[in-house]
Amino acid sequence: MEVNLFNATGYSKHMTGSNQEETDQSTLNKNTHPSTDEEQIETTYKETAGGSISDRALGTTEDGTQRSIRDMLDDEGETSVFVNRDLVEPDTIIDEERIVGRDDQLESVVSFLKPTLQGNRPPNMLLYGPAGTGKSLIIGAVTQQIIELCQSRGERFGVVDINCQPINTLDQAVYELVQTVAKDVKAEIAVPETGVSTKRKYRRLYELINEHYDSVIFILDEIDLLVGRRANDEPAYSKLLYQLSRANNINEIEGQVSVAALTNDPKFMENIDGRTDSSFNPRDVYFPDYDATQLREILNNRRDAFRRDALEEDVIPLVAAFAAQSHGDARKAIDLFRGAGDLADEQGDEEVREDHVRESQEEIDKDRSLKLVEGLTTQKKISLYATAAVACYSNRSRSSVPSPVGFKVYQWVTDKLDADQMTRETYVKYVKELSTYGLISSSRKSRGRGGGMYMEFTFTGDPAAMMNRIVDDTRLEAIANQEELLQTVINSQLKKFHEK
Repeated sequence: MEVNLFNATGYSKHMTGSNQEETDQSTLNKNTHPSTDEEQIETTYKETAGGSISDRALGTTEDGTQRSIRDMLDDEGETSVFVNRDLVEPDTIIDEERIVGRDDQLESVVSFLKPTLQGNRPPNMLLYGPAGTGKSLIIGAVTQQIIELCQSRGERFGVVDINCQPINTLDQAVYELVQTVAKDVKAEIAVPETGVSTKRKYRRLYELINEHYDSVIFILDEIDLLVGRRANDEPAYSKLLYQLSRANNINEIEGQVSVAALTNDPKFMENIDGRTDSSFNPRDVYFPDYDATQLREILNNRRDAFRRDALEEDVIPLVAAFAAQSHGDARKAIDLFRGAGDLADEQGDEEVREDHVRESQEEIDKDRSLKLVEGLTTQKKISLYATAAVACYSNRSRSSVPSPVGFKVYQWVTDKLDADQMTRETYVKYVKELSTYGLISSSRKSRGRGGGMYMEFTFTGDPAAMMNRIVDDTRLEAIANQEELLQTVINSQLKKFHEK
């Protein structure tokens, strides 16, 4: 039998043989017939560490006094640099006076949605521009005001807002819309996630909207990522836009309906079906990058998230400069601003300094690409994995990956995983999309006279780290033990490619 006893610092000792017997006897001599092993362990710990297991010390003060978990949780003496941390959460809907550098876009969205307040149907909208340039912020701020104005008049205005990035299929997207409405109106979903047709889910969606809203706007964020599973079919986002934008015209929804599609892709409309183009027919609102001056204004308008004396003078200019270098992304600026404050709190500092900003930026640079990988669809993960594998396992130590080789490896991986297999064109499209996230850069190459053209991909981050993060997904972990065979396949394909 092995006995586990806690020593004075909370770690366990494992003793066997004669030492165990002596310890057991010593412990029993100090305690009057403990009724269970747990009582014996508890009593022994109290005598050696001076407290119960639930209260054992995890830290010490400057004078060496031990502090319990409860002491640390109840400590009200520690001062945070924040007074309203929500103001530096990127998705917080903020007051309009805090919105900076988006006057034209704000006026456009207001003018497009204003007909709702007169009982008329507003136009559909396409909000496009790089990530972090205020698309979600503006549409969220305007629709929130419309909700409040409609409530004051006894009217029911619904905002059905979903992010399409983690959604793989049209069926999942419609179910997500049903879930969102049901949660908002506190009703039953009333359809299962699987086992029923997409048509039935649409029907439940329309039932909920007709029962609870007089007018509604669907906000479909990152809609270009809702591609679907079948490469040769119409994209899932095209089908969804078609159905939602015509729901009012065919009397599926009785009230006024508007659809706002948000995307980073300026060429988004080139990929939709002709019927969808005619039915959706959006008004465009373009969101350019923020410049450093605008980013400073944005941060200054949120500085009251911190205590008045908690920011060094150079903190906001430095955060704005870092964010401006990252293509004018306000979301990243706010993340960095908050991260610097969190570091100051973690380190027990009463003021946010430049060194907190620099340390926070280092952490963001290190983790950002890997976090993006986690949110990709399964097909995009497979495409990225195959491409990264070529960069990692090539005997030629290539820093770039020819798309014909990447596609052959993609086919091999999908076979091993028994996954759906896309066309070469779709594989290339998926990998090129990753350049939007800064994971890969791509360029068009020629094989010379009569050899044709192909894409070449170069990684901006560590491809091995991306592969490791991808196989953390339980759907893809089966490929993790195939490294030697994968390396053989890669070098065989590279040899064929260069022999042509």
